[in-house]
Amino acid sequence: MYAIVEIAGQQFKVSKDLKVYVHRLSDDEGAAISFAKVLLLDDNGTITLGAPAVEGASVEAKVLQHLKGDKVIVFKKKRRKGYKKRNGHRQYLTQIQISGITLPGAAPKKKTTAKKADTEETVTEETN
Repeated sequence: MYAIVEIAGQQFKVSKDLKVYVHRLSDDEGAAISFAKVLLLDDNGTITLGAPAVEGASVEAKVLQHLKGDKVIVFKKKRRKGYKKRNGHRQYLTQIQISGITLPGAAPKKKTTAKKADTEETVTEETN
């Protein structure tokens, strides 16, 4: 399963447990965030396109760290004119890890294992 989602003005193809570098987000490190602008969903061959976004679908992620990208040197020159300009740039980035993709119409999963264990204990006590 994968999705194409728009994050900070760029489109990314994401799947569960994928780490992605995006433009700097304002959220703190360790925060859980959700992106609602899902443009395309692929659920084992079933493709859902949005117009422009898929209603009810979202992508959940966790902010891992804030960092700066590699240095890029911008060098401009005009020959025979004595014109040279050298400039550097480092982009501010955020590393996120995709924790899950929510399909439209899907309810959040509830933990029912604790309830089943409690009912099994009460049944065994009554029969003894």
